[in-house]
Amino acid sequence: MKGKPVIPRALAVRDVDDAVAYYAGEGAEQAALGFVDALAKAYAHLSRHPASGITRFALLLELPGLRSWPVSRFPYLVFYVERADHIDVWRVLHGGRDVAAWMQEPGEP
Repeated sequence: MKGKPVIPRALAVRDVDDAVAYYAGEGAEQAALGFVDALAKAYAHLSRHPASGITRFALLLELPGLRSWPVSRFPYLVFYVERADHIDVWRVLHGGRDVAAWMQEPGEP
């Protein structure tokens, strides 16, 4: 089954870079590599099964179509919207973060 391309926005890329830098900065290079691998698997899953994410935050934030999917073995969530031709990844955030606060950040989405 061919999936849709997964296209992270600039803030999602920054989120991933920040997470990798955090793990590397803590001396956990294996965790950083594991995070990248787990994120790639999450993206591959979403590419093939975009409707599998939960809509809890869509209701909470009043953003129709917003879904989230966990990054296996890591406390991160991928926030995305399925588009006709791709998966639009808005953010990759730590689950302990105040998700509503990211709406206040300048720039995307």
